[in-house]
Amino acid sequence: MFPHVRAVLFDLDGTLIDSAPDLGAAADKMRIDRGMPSLPLERYRPMAGAGARGMLGEAFGLAPEHPDFPTMREEFFSNYEACMTQRTQPFDGVARLLERLVAANLAWGVVTNKSARFTEPLTRGMPLFATAGAVVSGDTTPHAKPHPAPLLEAASRLGIPPGGCIYVGDDERDIVAGHAAGMGTVAALYGYLGQKSAPAAWGAHAAINSPLELLQLLGKP
Repeated sequence: MFPHVRAVLFDLDGTLIDSAPDLGAAADKMRIDRGMPSLPLERYRPMAGAGARGMLGEAFGLAPEHPDFPTMREEFFSNYEACMTQRTQPFDGVARLLERLVAANLAWGVVTNKSARFTEPLTRGMPLFATAGAVVSGDTTPHAKPHPAPLLEAASRLGIPPGGCIYVGDDERDIVAGHAAGMGTVAALYGYLGQKSAPAAWGAHAAINSPLELLQLLGKP
């Protein structure tokens, strides 16, 4: 489907790495510190793609418009900074996928809505990202996804026109951003997806149920 692609850009959480255990642990510590019972990871996992909003919503039923949300969010951020690489792992097949891309002389990079405060130490701390040609965070440009600016920034850093890139992500905003940037889009159905999600309605050019399936779309099985 994408035989002439020169670069592959990926979302981070829920696409390349399973960070739900650390995100959930950061929120759950807040419950435990308040004498509340722990919640199982299965409660947090579907909301991991929504970051602090999703974690605090699950842990406390706290919405962003609540007056306590900014303070609670900073506490969550501090907890997450302390544990962000303790339980986080690449999804099965991701390391092999990236090796195959590099071997095929395809550039690759990351475009995430995670702020650089977390993206930079996380990607520095995991050998998985050693061959990434670009890492663009949610605050690298003035706009976050679904705006196309972060994807266009990544393509620029790689020195490849947007039309020569595809973008892989597990959220509708990823597909919207990819279309807006003029890139091919792939929905990662193994990711977090979120609640009430209908990936078939996102309009992605293709979908994969595991990371290595991407190689077939690239004509490199």
